[in-house]
Amino acid sequence: MLPKGLGNLGNLPGMMKQAMEMKERMEQMKDQLADETVEATAGGGMVSVVMNGKFEVVSLSVDPEIIDPNDPEMLETMVRAGMNEAVHRVQELVQSKMKELTGGIDIPGLT
Repeated sequence: MLPKGLGNLGNLPGMMKQAMEMKERMEQMKDQLADETVEATAGGGMVSVVMNGKFEVVSLSVDPEIIDPNDPEMLETMVRAGMNEAVHRVQELVQSKMKELTGGIDIPGLT
């Protein structure tokens, strides 16, 4: 018997089992995220980025109208903006999936 005040430590095996199950579900979720994609655009749709849930770029398209050899900075800015927006959307997707997994509890450090 555990001394009074040690809370749920008597249920340590049960807690460990739950933690292992959570880890397994997280691994499954990571695999599923590879199949999910988000799309982001910049420059009014002139640049389009598709990224999967593992933060891998699936496709990048650039409207030829914005390719100006005399102004490469504009193209760089739009590609960067599209990429950053895609990353932001994947982060939101991952956070949403994690909340589903944890029953709405936000656990710091998981996302």
